[in-house]
Amino acid sequence: MKVSLFITCLADVFYSNVGKNTVELLEKQGCEVEFPAAQTCCGQPAYNSGYHKETREVAKHMISVFEASDYVVGPSGSCVAMLHEYEELFKEDPLWRDRARQLSKKSYELTQFLIEVLKIEDVKASLPAIATYHKSCHMTRLLGVKDAPDKLLQHVDGLEVTPLPNSQDCCGFGGTFSVKMVPISEQMVDEKVTHIQETGADVLIGADCGCLMNIGGRINRKGIPIKVMHIAEVLNSGVK
Repeated sequence: MKVSLFITCLADVFYSNVGKNTVELLEKQGCEVEFPAAQTCCGQPAYNSGYHKETREVAKHMISVFEASDYVVGPSGSCVAMLHEYEELFKEDPLWRDRARQLSKKSYELTQFLIEVLKIEDVKASLPAIATYHKSCHMTRLLGVKDAPDKLLQHVDGLEVTPLPNSQDCCGFGGTFSVKMVPISEQMVDEKVTHIQETGADVLIGADCGCLMNIGGRINRKGIPIKVMHIAEVLNSGVK
């Protein structure tokens, strides 16, 4: 099975290890992974800020880049959800709307792809730790991926996952929201960190680099001894 890696901006620039683990994880499941070098930002920051005209140009490029791909898989529910927004973005343009629809049909967040396409729940990972999982807003609300991460984490040998209080609450990142609404964003992430501490976990797991950057940054600034890991890193840990 051929898979095109949609690396996303944050993974490409700040979390290269997430990309590495994503590729290794997919290859261990028998996938042939390729990396279309022409890919760029998905356009989400511009789209969320109201610059839809400019976003359409980015979207056209991304649609063209991945047009020949069998599957497109990314380690970020937020960015993959943006690929699914392209169809709405081109609702007045039948040609590009149809091309956007074809992209959305074959685009998956990593855990979603493992569960829904590969039909795998146990990737034979091992990580002795007490952890809690943060649900990102775009992944659960827009992309509709809610149970896939839990199913995969349940099979990680040695990993104890404790429920996160108010797990449905946003961490305060929200892309440009955290830049435009700093005081509100800060209060939201402080509340999130407090709930994470309440779980007694020594590892925070997430599936979106934006959320992990925001929460991890706050945890680091407060000097809290909690390790932050992307789910790709967890699922590729100590593979048997």
